Order: sequence, then structure tokens, then C-alpha cells
Amino acid sequence: MHTSMAMRRTCRTALVAAAVVVVMAMAPPAVCESKTSKQQEKKGPLATAVIVFGDSIMDPGNNNGLHTAVKANHAPYGKDFANHEPTGRFSNGLIPTDFMAQGLNVKQLLPPYLGVEHTPEDLLTGVSFASGATGFDPLTPVIVNVISLEQQLVYFDEYRGKLVGIAGEEETRRIIDGALFVVCAGTDDIANTYYTTPLRSAHYDIPAYVDLLLVGVESFLRNVSARGAKRVGFVGLPPIGCVPSQRTMGGGPDRGCVPERNAAARLYNARVQELIRRLGEEDPAGFPTLVFIDIYTVIQDLVDNGARYGFSETKKGCCGTGTAEVAVLCDARFMPVCDDVSEHVFFDSYHPTQRAYKVIVDYIFDHYMQFLNL
Repeated sequence: MHTSMAMRRTCRTALVAAAVVVVMAMAPPAVCESKTSKQQEKKGPLATAVIVFGDSIMDPGNNNGLHTAVKANHAPYGKDFANHEPTGRFSNGLIPTDFMAQGLNVKQLLPPYLGVEHTPEDLLTGVSFASGATGFDPLTPVIVNVISLEQQLVYFDEYRGKLVGIAGEEETRRIIDGALFVVCAGTDDIANTYYTTPLRSAHYDIPAYVDLLLVGVESFLRNVSARGAKRVGFVGLPPIGCVPSQRTMGGGPDRGCVPERNAAARLYNARVQELIRRLGEEDPAGFPTLVFIDIYTVIQDLVDNGARYGFSETKKGCCGTGTAEVAVLCDARFMPVCDDVSEHVFFDSYHPTQRAYKVIVDYIFDHYMQFLNL
């Protein structure tokens, strides 16, 4: 009994500490030795598997087989991937989940669940269920015909059954218990469903729409917990108004960041942190390690102070004009590509470059992995 109470106090302390780190991290991050390299010095994997739900930031190719325009399985996507292969990753090369899997010494690439032939080892060490352009608003995936978060959970159940078939129930439980779960969605809800279409903005102001999203967030987190997730990193929203396409649609003559859209992202992030804190306090057994991961700060710093990281272009993507091209519009058959991708924070008008993603993941390792008990 005393041991259980001590464990609960420890969990609550970790959650509060994580929240404190988010507040402290609002200062511009220092450019320092990456924690990923430090982690890789350790022997053995730091998690049994990496299991991911979310949107295009985390999608390594699950959209490839869908009847949707939101795909990245064509050039110039993947131009710096092995053999210049456009795998479906929305970048010129690797995406955050690949760097996370590498940093945890789990594997080099995190594969999509759909559309590829998995080896048993692929499945045992984790996959991504993420689908570009999905979100917590039920309307968001419907608008562009992508995989809803609810369907991603259905695929997880199917995946778990495959693990049992490979390794048995006891080993499957061990893998799930020791896995890092990552959830990353919400940007498309605000950037696309709310600001690009009238489907929600005609009926909700931003605070009310954030309330709607939080219903989806809580439901999803409870469903992930019910499936055995013990360590969950929940990724917050970036400064949406600074994304090239959002600058184009809502910016001024100089294509500056759109304050209203950034304010919406900050409100969502604040409310999600409150939700995560409440879930940890009310149900520490169900949410032993649930940590909010702030990426707003590091991406804002990349945009404002790109030169500190070696970037010379922070307002435009590498593809086409860099102001509007993304997914089907970012196509090497019709659009030119910049000469030096490494100078750009963004590859298309919505997604960062591989090098920018590496900066973001290093920041996550430096600030949050300790609170995920990794």
C-alpha cells in the first residue's frame, strides 16, 4: 500500500516537472550537443518499440495507397532519402519518427503500417499509423479522405494481433509496456479545417473550436491508455501562422507570420497541457507517464533565428515558389526545387526539411525524454 502511494506521488511529480519544463522551454533553446548522440552512446535500445499515431509530420507512407491528394510518394519528396526514393514521407528525407527510433537505438527507420511487407523484427520494434492531413476533429480526415485517428486505433488492434502471432501474448505485453507511444495531430484541424474551409469557422470561434478538439484529444488518449500504453509523448502544435502556406493565405504584404493562427496554436497547447495534467492527477494508474512535448518554441526559434542553426531561408519552402506548393502541388514534373535544401527550414509550404526535423528531435531529446523515463 505504501509502495503504491509512493509510486503515485512519483508519477505526479514527473508530470508536474514535465509541465514546468514546458514553461521553462519558452526561452530560445541553446544550440548544443544533441541528446540523440548522447543516447546512442548507450548500449541497447532505450524502448522496446516506437509506436506512432498522427498526421503528416509522422506519416512515413500510410497515405500512399489511399484515394487522396495528400501524398508524398513522388519526387521531389525523398530526394535525399536512400536511392532518392519518395517513400511517402513529407520531407526531402527522414522525418521525426525516424530520428526518434534512431536516438532510442530501436532501429534506423520507422516504417508505415500500411503498404509495405514487414519482417517480424519490423513489427516487434514498432510502426507508424500516422496519416497525413488527419486530425482530432472528425471532419478533418473526411474532407481529404485520409485515415482517421479512430481508424488508426483499429489498425493498432490489428497490429497487436500480429505481435501475438509472432511472439505470444506475454511478450506482446512486454513490448507494449516498454514502448514509446507518440501522438502528433491537430495542426490540420486548425490550419485546414478551421481556417481554410468554412465548415467550422462559420459555427465556432477559436476557443469553442479548441474545446471541440479537446474532446477528441481526451477520447483518443483514453483509448490509447486502455490499449496498454504506459509511456506517451503528446506533441503540441507548432506556430501554425509561420508555416509558409499559412503566411501566404493569411499574412500581410511581407508574408509575415499570422498572429491569429499562432494565438490559436498557443491556446490549444495551453489547454492540452491542462488536460494532460488533469488526466495524470485523476488516473495515475491509467496514465503513468503522459508528457506534453512543446515544439512551438523550437520551431519559432528556427523561424526567427534560422541563422543560428545554419538556415538562410525560413519563410519559404524549397519546392516551387515555396509559398503554396505541398503534396500533389509539390511535384518535380511541374515544379522546380531549390538548389540547396540544407539552407531551408521548410521543404514544401507546410513541412520542414530533414535537417530542420533533426534540430526539432534533438530539442525533444534534450528537454523531454528524461520525463518519459527513457
